[in-house]
Amino acid sequence: MGVSSYSDEYSSTIPPARLFKALILDSHNLIPKLMPLAIQSIEISGDGGAGTIRQINFAEGSQVKFIKNRVDELDEKNFSFKYSLIEGDGMMDKLEKISYEVKFEGTADGGSMNKMTSTYYTKGDFVLTEEEIKAGKEKALAMYKVVEAYLLQNPDAYA
Repeated sequence: MGVSSYSDEYSSTIPPARLFKALILDSHNLIPKLMPLAIQSIEISGDGGAGTIRQINFAEGSQVKFIKNRVDELDEKNFSFKYSLIEGDGMMDKLEKISYEVKFEGTADGGSMNKMTSTYYTKGDFVLTEEEIKAGKEKALAMYKVVEAYLLQNPDAYA
């Protein structure tokens, strides 16, 4: 098994509490509404905290039908979230799991600096390519940007 980690940072004018509420705490309601052509639904099994399973069902015609994430840690006070992709279509025949750590930190201007670390646990001698990593980052960033745009257009949402 191989292990590879990658980190990214994104800045936003949106305060960390609003982004955390929209992207993490209420994503199962908000994301399917904002991205209906990509995500059909997000089903929750559990109370939202550690151990909760989130099944993301992709829209008709998508290459991937579903993925399942397990919540490993949820810290609402410090706006941090850890979860693992544990099941689903796509690359799961080559990956044991993917673990993510997300942290939203406030900035002096009232916005936020948002940090994400992805750790890939591959099976056997499989090696992820730069293209596969880049594709995953682009999908995550696209969702982030859709939610950020929604929050900018709706200043009272998740306030």
